[in-house]
Amino acid sequence: MTNRSDLEQSIVDTALMLAEEKGWESVRLHQVAEVLHISLDEIRLHFREKEELIDAWFDHADKAMLQTRETEGFDQGGTREKLHLLIMKWLSALQPHRRVTRQMIAGKLEPGHIHYQVQGLLRVSRTVQWLREAAGISSTLPWRALEETVLTAIYLATFTKWIFDDSDGSISTSRFLQESLDAACGLYPCNGHQKRPHSADGTSAR
Repeated sequence: MTNRSDLEQSIVDTALMLAEEKGWESVRLHQVAEVLHISLDEIRLHFREKEELIDAWFDHADKAMLQTRETEGFDQGGTREKLHLLIMKWLSALQPHRRVTRQMIAGKLEPGHIHYQVQGLLRVSRTVQWLREAAGISSTLPWRALEETVLTAIYLATFTKWIFDDSDGSISTSRFLQESLDAACGLYPCNGHQKRPHSADGTSAR
């Protein structure tokens, strides 16, 4: 594990594995180091604190979302169709550790963790900006401000829905997202053929 990115990924994967066994709150970086047979200082070179592992986990989802833009046929859909697919792909990347993701968010929302909550808001803003870029949205102020506010609300509401969604393929979340985007018809043109909602893996739901 001499490659920097490989080691970073191994650290995140190991922390997630431990969290599945004992819960995110109980995971300690020295335990991750012991499993990987590395020193704490090696972890510190990549992550200054445990909280940065959460950031890396959501970076993983951002990456999956952006890669979706490069798939064949992506540009054939309308804006709402693209946003639906991109958000569901983002959620799909987190699906293998949905329970742990829920625990991560709960930890950030605990009273006294204001600095983490501020970081969380910045994280949301960053993801929404990449979402807009991936969907090819290029509106300018003042329209952009309203558009970003609505899109952020849709993104957060959909994420909250997904956190507690036990339906097959998160289809309930997919339908909720579709309805939310439909309600924002004034922001995202209601033209073109509307495909069926996508499940968390990006396939069309029946």
